[in-house]
Amino acid sequence: MSSIFDKDDNQSIIIRINTLTPEAKALWGKMSVDQMLKHANETIIVAFGETQVKVNFVLRLLGRILKKNAFNSGFGKNSPTAKEFIFTGQYDFDESKTELIKNFNRFTEGTQSITVMNHPFWGKMTYEDWNKLMWIHIDHHLKQFGV
Repeated sequence: MSSIFDKDDNQSIIIRINTLTPEAKALWGKMSVDQMLKHANETIIVAFGETQVKVNFVLRLLGRILKKNAFNSGFGKNSPTAKEFIFTGQYDFDESKTELIKNFNRFTEGTQSITVMNHPFWGKMTYEDWNKLMWIHIDHHLKQFGV
């Protein structure tokens, strides 16, 4: 599997992000491309401890049960997401894309870039878990927009 921490692998994601345009249409789901960029960035900064998500007990339990399967098989089309990561407004495309690239690139600083080892939904995380989650999630959304 590719690694968010590897400069070349990380750059391959950034190249895909850079191919997105404001006119890109989703192949599935309800998000516009600017909403997806905002969503992807906000999920990434959880790893850096820069956003807090409160998850109730039932969902925390569900996340821990689903973690192994999700991290090994990826996310299906129209997978549910936490309400904190649903963005329905309009966002500046260029600004959202720049923020996502900047934050995704932070992973190339190494595992020390990650400060949260207990995910609010998925539970205890290793650096390999973060690698899988971040890679699978961004890849899922880039495929959603055909890149």
